[in-house]
Amino acid sequence: MSLRPNLLTLGLALALAGGLGACKPAANETAPAPAPAPAAPAAAAAPVSGIDLTGVDKSVQPGDDFDAFANGAWRKTFEIPADRSNYGAFTVLLETAEKRNAELIAQLAASKPAAGSDARRIADFHTAYMDEAGIEKRGLQSLQPQLDAIGAIADRAGLSRALGGSVRADTDPLNATNFHTDNLFGVFVAKGLEQPAYVATLMQGGLGMPDREYYLSADKEMAATRQAYEAYIVALLKQAGIAEPEAKAKSILALETKIARAHAPVVDSQNVHKSNNPWDTAAFAQRAPGIDWAAFFDAAGLSAQKTIVAWQPGAISGIARLVGSEPLPAWKDYLTFHALDHAAWNEAVRGPGELPKAYNDLAFGFHGTTLAGTPQARAREKRALDATSAALGDAVGKLYAEKYFPASSKQKVEEMVHNILAAFDERVDSLTWMTAQTKAKAREKAKSMKVGVGYPERWRDYAKLEIRPDDALGNRLRAELQEYRHQIGKLGQPVDNGEWWMTPQTVNAVQLPLQNAMNFPAAILDKPFFDPGADPAANYGAIGAVIGHEISHGFDDTGAEFDGQGKLANWWTPEDTKHFDEATKKLADQYSAYEPLPGLHVNGKQTSGENIADVSGLTIAYMAYRKSLGGKDAPTIDGLTGDQRFFLAYGQTWRSKIRDAALRQRILTDGHAPAAQRAQTVRNIDAWYEAWGAKPGEKLYLTPEQRIKIW
Repeated sequence: MSLRPNLLTLGLALALAGGLGACKPAANETAPAPAPAPAAPAAAAAPVSGIDLTGVDKSVQPGDDFDAFANGAWRKTFEIPADRSNYGAFTVLLETAEKRNAELIAQLAASKPAAGSDARRIADFHTAYMDEAGIEKRGLQSLQPQLDAIGAIADRAGLSRALGGSVRADTDPLNATNFHTDNLFGVFVAKGLEQPAYVATLMQGGLGMPDREYYLSADKEMAATRQAYEAYIVALLKQAGIAEPEAKAKSILALETKIARAHAPVVDSQNVHKSNNPWDTAAFAQRAPGIDWAAFFDAAGLSAQKTIVAWQPGAISGIARLVGSEPLPAWKDYLTFHALDHAAWNEAVRGPGELPKAYNDLAFGFHGTTLAGTPQARAREKRALDATSAALGDAVGKLYAEKYFPASSKQKVEEMVHNILAAFDERVDSLTWMTAQTKAKAREKAKSMKVGVGYPERWRDYAKLEIRPDDALGNRLRAELQEYRHQIGKLGQPVDNGEWWMTPQTVNAVQLPLQNAMNFPAAILDKPFFDPGADPAANYGAIGAVIGHEISHGFDDTGAEFDGQGKLANWWTPEDTKHFDEATKKLADQYSAYEPLPGLHVNGKQTSGENIADVSGLTIAYMAYRKSLGGKDAPTIDGLTGDQRFFLAYGQTWRSKIRDAALRQRILTDGHAPAAQRAQTVRNIDAWYEAWGAKPGEKLYLTPEQRIKIW
């Protein structure tokens, strides 16, 4: 079996500044024309507020529900497109990036790029994905080697080798919103928690549904989802011509339920102390018997490693026991289904994969509709753009940044980052609860934080990646294998602290505790989050709060565990730790009181890191905004003061409408609170009360001592 790595698409290339050169006279001109008379000075343009006034619902008091106030009028009339599970401000950016990628790829295809070039790889990948007739004709051809290898498994050693050959690189466990991989184990490679060298980390996986709760919860919605999942397994096996699909589906679901029971919950997976378990490779056989670990590591390309981190040790031991105890035919059926499911559903595009339509329709019916509530799949041409971007991220990203991220935008964003980091430094200095010793360490960490804006300094090399214009699924599988080889290829190499974990065309941002670094990709640095022509209040309230959020992640309940060199180290005094933990618990309790769906509350502990970053990030973004005014009063625009525009921009950043099924999945598996609740972060900021006049008796009102101030 070939390795099937998950593309590192978390989150979100080379930028060229476009400028006007001096015009040269034509060959037949002997002298320039006379200069025109000076023009009269133009009237100064009215400042742009950057706020969507039509989206505001003035019938709602800001102090009762700031999200509904900022976005209620928009939400009342907006209908989620049939091909999406949710829609919001982030989606606007996604659609902008999508449109630009379409233009870039169309231009590449028209230019007939040279064989062996990245441009040719992009064009051929896209061509193959769009070749529906060719995909129908090929059927399971590109998947058949994997299916044949599964069928040939004859013993536990062969099973262990097959499992090792199907691992995939996972997302950064220190930033992942969930820890899901549909392979039995995922492999993640990054600098060690306590040593400045790359290490491989083994993570739990093996579930076809998003989380253990989908298998174990007695909730009627979950019971219905399990029935739908079993029906999907039956239908997919039957479509592939596999005998006895009903019996095999029951066996597969039963096996996955046992795997789910072994899984650690999301909250435990987020705890770096519970997860910091470096095991000698030779010790896996004693600590997690059941798998032939020598065969597994050899197939996974990890046999040379002396140490591998067990991120969820109980789950790894529990799953290994199942490998040794459950019948071999059950495992072969399980692997067959997961190979088909992986090919029929492309997680990187959140849509149908590269198999014939009959398979893809079945996959969308479960993954898209049952799990996310989406009525119809996105158009193939849109999925083709995302699939190409996922497989050839840096190749597409380099072109994207060259064309769409000018040096002027990069400079303005870098200036905002500098201002917000300065505000954080000032904020730390003003904290009355923190000792001077801890303050000094925090300020030192902030000053050494590396900031990447727009695009990476070094680009990925795709020279060894074979892309064919007539093999869509094969292209994806080879790209996934290439990504996995890239990740494990870092082992034994010097650590690259400037490594990017997102591509320029990704709408996201990330804080990397192990590198003490941040990435702000080009695609998120655009309207409605960032408008170079807008009044500063909107930019600081929108992208400024995003920047503040990522800075604050370096000091949330996980980031605060790492020092300025990205090492897991305790740099807090005991009294400061006690205060921090108490404030964190209060914030978790505040979020746990929210009930986005009847009977289903936000998990304040699971979302703790993101909530801390929201509160602290908004605090320092506001401070930076006020400092940017240089002591002057902000102008009133569209009847709104500067502070009102700042907080409205923040609220509209979290504008969102989401289907219930997708919201349920997010609450159960995501490390972020839902968008509507994130907009209510303002209730912890004193200046919001002054700006919007929130008063006692209103639903969001907190007394000054109830407002959570962590940083």
